[in-house]
Amino acid sequence: MAKEKPQRKPRAETPKGFRDYFGTDVTERKAMLDTIAEVYHRHGFDPLETSAVETVEALGKFLPDVDRPNAGVFGWQEESDSGKEGDWLALRYDLTAPLARVAAQFRNDLPTPYRRYAMGPVWRNEKPGPGRFRQFYQCDADTVGAPSVAADAEICAMLSDALEAVGIDRADYIVRVNNRKVLNGVMEVAGVLDPADPAKWEAERGIVLRAIDKLDRLGEDGVRALLGAGREDASGDFTKGAGLSDEQAEIVMGFMSAKRASGALTAARLRELAGGSAIGVEGVQELETIAELLDAQGYGADRIDIDPSVVRGLGYYTGPVFEAELTFEIFDEKGRKRQFGSVAGGGRYDDLVKRFTGQSVPATGVSIGVDRLLAALREKGRIGTGTPQGPVVITVMDRDRMADYFAMATDLRNAGIRAEVYLGNPKNFGNQLKYADKRESPVAVIQGSSERDAGQVILKDLILGAKIAENASLEEWKARPAQVEISRGDLVAEVRKMLEQG
Repeated sequence: MAKEKPQRKPRAETPKGFRDYFGTDVTERKAMLDTIAEVYHRHGFDPLETSAVETVEALGKFLPDVDRPNAGVFGWQEESDSGKEGDWLALRYDLTAPLARVAAQFRNDLPTPYRRYAMGPVWRNEKPGPGRFRQFYQCDADTVGAPSVAADAEICAMLSDALEAVGIDRADYIVRVNNRKVLNGVMEVAGVLDPADPAKWEAERGIVLRAIDKLDRLGEDGVRALLGAGREDASGDFTKGAGLSDEQAEIVMGFMSAKRASGALTAARLRELAGGSAIGVEGVQELETIAELLDAQGYGADRIDIDPSVVRGLGYYTGPVFEAELTFEIFDEKGRKRQFGSVAGGGRYDDLVKRFTGQSVPATGVSIGVDRLLAALREKGRIGTGTPQGPVVITVMDRDRMADYFAMATDLRNAGIRAEVYLGNPKNFGNQLKYADKRESPVAVIQGSSERDAGQVILKDLILGAKIAENASLEEWKARPAQVEISRGDLVAEVRKMLEQG
């Protein structure tokens, strides 16, 4: 009889494009998101948690093909007992599409306007790369049902407050604001947008928008080349341009150079550039209103500024768009200095909910890149600078006295001190201390039979012990021994004192 082949063991590895988050990563992210949530709460926003799974129809951006939804989402088809085909379902790819569904589904129950914030993982079925994962966290805040650009100004102010609350200095960031209506107005004046036929010159407009978005990287000469015939980079690769004439390109370049130290001058220049377009003039007026509202609240151009170079890539933006950029310098992987860059963005999207209701529902919002902002805080030394502190570890000297050890842990926990009982094999005491070191434990509690009979416990200061092992002086050792014997009744007070000294 042939032997059965042994079943292959599963590989102990994360799927490609995914990762695991351990203790410090999780606690630092939670602390940052809790701080942001406090800011949003003060501004009157309510939390919302939606399902990780939506119908592909509700997501709206992707449709099912023969076998599976189009690339971009993780999707599958439900089984059906009714004889009809089951629904296509997918993991959400952002937090905005679920909000649009909620706003339509519960429109008779929610207040108008509805302010909400949401935080959680999203999934995208895209090719992973360095720093690009298929699962990542987003932190969104949106207002649905407010047509006034006062809602956009509120979002920008709240974003500014959130960045400062988590530890980004005022000198290290800028929230930049533009308006898609102004962009469309300039495109119309430049002759690459026909309001009567929006599909006309669509490819050329796409090239123009991408060129504007690359101003910081390519400079004015590089952008001007992309507006015209095209541009050849240092490697010899050629990028086809929009094919604009010199006169058309000059209008677009003038639009980008409209940024001035004063918002009033910027608006005046934009009004001049978009003067031949009704939608463009409307966009300039909205920017002026946003600037006035922010100025009245104390948000000057050093925090939130009008900047015509802000484009934002998503096609559903219909009005103001904004981006938070961190301006401090870091070194890239090649050792070159560069600005840290964008950590948040958003804008107005008045047509997204319309897919469900058939009626236009105004909405505006912002999304913070959680991992990007965490990386910035680490770069600035706001988090991740110290050694994470683990729990106090109660060692086990006698298996039959586990109840006593758990009673010690309970006393410490009731006093707000993190504590745990060692649950491994207690036979080798050295292994218990090694475990405590691996847990980054500040203190080990020891009580053998002789200490129990005397009503005593031993506290071992593991932090000081490590310092002594490295370079503590004899005077430091004498002034504060790394191990002390105390009364069992003083356990909480003495542990707290040791933690405060550490």
